[in-house]
Amino acid sequence: MLIGLLSKTAILLTEYATERRKEGMSLSQAAISAAGVRLRPILMTALTMIFGLLPLMFASGVGANGNNSLGVGAVGGMIIGTIALLFVTPAFFITFQYLEERIMGKRKADRKL
Repeated sequence: MLIGLLSKTAILLTEYATERRKEGMSLSQAAISAAGVRLRPILMTALTMIFGLLPLMFASGVGANGNNSLGVGAVGGMIIGTIALLFVTPAFFITFQYLEERIMGKRKADRKL
């Protein structure tokens, strides 16, 4: 569940940045704009999941040790994953989009010759 939520968020972030890039924004502006515009929905989604897992994290009674372990792992993973997603995904987008445009540009130039 954690991997699915974080990967879907990363996909939406890159899709938004790609749309901005096609509209004519520079590569870094598109990535920063995507992270800025999608920040609120990303945080709302992450916080909803974190707050939903808090009862699991603070469980008591029979089987509480297992529930606490699952809760701490899921909440910690969501916090770290969301923070990393907001910084790492735009950086990877800039890097790989630059490489793609550079390689595809050369291929198009070679085809014209």
